[in-house]
Amino acid sequence: MLPYGRQSISDADIEAVTAVLRGDWLTTGPAVTAFENAVSELSGGHRAVSCTSGTAALHIAYAALGVGPGDEVVTTPMTFVATASCAAILGAKVVFADVDEDTALIAPSAVEAALTERTKVIAAVDYAGQAADYAALQPLADRVGARTLADAAHSIGGFADGRPVGDLADVTTMSFFPTKNLTTGEGGAVVCKDPAIGRRAHEFHFIGLVRDPDRFEITDEGPWHQEVHEYGVNYRLTDLGAALGLSQLARLADFKRRRAEITARYNSAFADLDDLRTPVQRAGVDPAWHLYPIRILGDRRREIFEGMRAAGIGVQVNYIPVYWHPVFARQGYQRGQCPNAERFYAQELSLPLFPDLTDSDVDRVIDTLLKLVG
Repeated sequence: MLPYGRQSISDADIEAVTAVLRGDWLTTGPAVTAFENAVSELSGGHRAVSCTSGTAALHIAYAALGVGPGDEVVTTPMTFVATASCAAILGAKVVFADVDEDTALIAPSAVEAALTERTKVIAAVDYAGQAADYAALQPLADRVGARTLADAAHSIGGFADGRPVGDLADVTTMSFFPTKNLTTGEGGAVVCKDPAIGRRAHEFHFIGLVRDPDRFEITDEGPWHQEVHEYGVNYRLTDLGAALGLSQLARLADFKRRRAEITARYNSAFADLDDLRTPVQRAGVDPAWHLYPIRILGDRRREIFEGMRAAGIGVQVNYIPVYWHPVFARQGYQRGQCPNAERFYAQELSLPLFPDLTDSDVDRVIDTLLKLVG
């Protein structure tokens, strides 16, 4: 089965990990610091906090932003459930805003209609690898005293209007799952423009530990002392994962280039077909394509999905609208509230897209899909 996504691991990646195994630090060591510094440099120089997954990054980000009961988080339904569930876990009400019909990125006009005085965060998702319209979203957040959050699980290495992902929103979360644009095995990161939010993010992911003597509330202990001011969790990335991430970052430009080449081959092959719609690129965006979300028209998506799988091609669907999940439906969220997202979901099919996909693999995907569409 040809997968829709997979990691690309080189000998250098393996050597980077084995070097850590031969060293003194398996976690909380120098590789973690080096990786966080490299992610910061890639993301506009803001503080980066590494962690165990993209879901952990979202939990950390919402906690660092002070999200809690009585707050509202406006987000998109066209995402993996964690974008919404991590806010709900902290007690916030999730408000879904519809997406742009063409790009499946959250629509600023829909966000504006959803804002209230209780809006704490506007959480956009860089669906498929292109940045959402943060230039439009940030003024909306500022108007109501909210913060912007970029769920950039798909888009590390991308740009919008010349600015890198990580520099587009107040807080940015990343995922380094094996199918993503680079991997640490499992892993993620939170990038924070505001140093105070960055400090809260770091402490939350580090069990809440405060180690700065100037902030101690207990002042008569010895040099071993550390204390907890707010609850936290252990979401720390290991040096093993960080070493792999550092090695992968050195290859990120090549990964991005190959993903763009495959995307262009797909676009060319499917450009003139009435039964298919190719992805639409937003103006001013330089994407780091993570998905190739083609749209199958004529209510044939399931038929084509099953045909591709039967042919040994591991297509996927990204994503079921979040509020369709029973955990949200039981809270009263209704189908039909975001018609663009639901229409997009009904048509979307993710074709294989990863750096080690060969040209012959791409041709196989194209030929199989064209035969099935007829």
